[in-house]
Amino acid sequence: MNTSSILIVDDQKSIVTALSLLLSSQGATVYSLSQPQAIPEYLREKNLDIVLLDMNFRAGINNGNEGLYWLKEIKKYDAAITVIMLTAYGEVPLAVEAVKQGAHDFILKPWENEKLLTTIQAGLKLRKSKIKIQQLERDKSSLTEEVNRSTQTFIGESAPMLELKRMITKVAATDANIMITGENGTGKEVIAREIHRQSLRNEQPMLSVDMGAIAESLFESELFGHMKGAFTGANTDRAGRFEVASGGTIFLDEIANLSLTLQAKLLHVLQTRTVTRIGSNKAIPVDIRLLAATNRNLEQMVADGDFREDLLYRMNTIQLIASPLRERGNDILLLADFYLDRYANRYAKEGLQLAEKTKKKLLQYKWPGNVRELQHSMEKAVILSDNEVLQPEDFFFQATINKVDQLSGMNLSDVEKQLIKGALKRHEGNMSAVAKELGITRPTLYSKIKKYDL
Repeated sequence: MNTSSILIVDDQKSIVTALSLLLSSQGATVYSLSQPQAIPEYLREKNLDIVLLDMNFRAGINNGNEGLYWLKEIKKYDAAITVIMLTAYGEVPLAVEAVKQGAHDFILKPWENEKLLTTIQAGLKLRKSKIKIQQLERDKSSLTEEVNRSTQTFIGESAPMLELKRMITKVAATDANIMITGENGTGKEVIAREIHRQSLRNEQPMLSVDMGAIAESLFESELFGHMKGAFTGANTDRAGRFEVASGGTIFLDEIANLSLTLQAKLLHVLQTRTVTRIGSNKAIPVDIRLLAATNRNLEQMVADGDFREDLLYRMNTIQLIASPLRERGNDILLLADFYLDRYANRYAKEGLQLAEKTKKKLLQYKWPGNVRELQHSMEKAVILSDNEVLQPEDFFFQATINKVDQLSGMNLSDVEKQLIKGALKRHEGNMSAVAKELGITRPTLYSKIKKYDL
């Protein structure tokens, strides 16, 4: 009870004195009032945890209306404050009504000290729990605002983008599952966030999960959660991603990386809309809107036996296509200007512009890495250039390689080895990024690196 702050409101001086002595001896900071009119002042000036509130204050009136009135006022000011009613034996029905209206409990006069202290201790625990919940809700709200505010602007005026925007507007307000397909770097997560922003769930967070970055052994724990002691290292109960996203949107990126075993577990969650934590038998309802993305042909994977057809149908109510940047015309320049402004501000080089020859070079390039490559190219140019007008030579693009000539005389293993070797070099050994680019899981990547002695 140490550090707790308790206000006693009772018109009987003997009651106030006895309670004050008892609670002070337990380490609590105790305040007292003989009449309730000063309660608002104490609420403003003191950080109260518990209010012990008498049901009646005026002589001859025992209807409890005063106590119920001040109970509502206290809760209106701070719903987390624990109110415990003080009542005589004959007023028990009134005290029960007070509990129905938000009081934590009631104490009969005269009381047993042990029972009273137990009731107050329970009230303090409730107070702490409510404060924690309020803080979590504030944090969640702040996080949602920050995520929505920092989301990359959805840029584009080309025909493919206008059609995509039209489709997003049509489907966003529904709860339909959506599959987003497209090459690496085309902005599939940006599309998902735009759908969430326009949806009815936009006041709740959107949780993004990279399925290719989660090891198979940790899949259930990460997505469905676990109970304390469920396995070595499970030191506390933990909610999974689906639980955390409940009420909002969950975005499963690189969905094609899931093994058939994990696909079956994901399908069960989507069918039942429940998750069961590892180490528990209790099914927990989850209310999520599912968005998924891949750069692979899931229909072909179904035909090859690598992806469950029933899971594809469950996720693929609506399909949206993220067009490659090379097919978006002048969107290249719109995006270039957007990133130019962003990085010019970030690196204190305001006023940078693109030369006309530079714009022509950007439009002629095929952008195999799509928007992601354009973004990185703009950042690199802003950092390295000493000029206010960025010239063509400020941009270094890989020469387009004739793929037929490149692959000539190579067998399948040689091609696979070169692809992995090139990806390792581009991503400087970042295994998650390499696996994501190649469309394989990290365990598969490690196996192939060992096979080819890379």
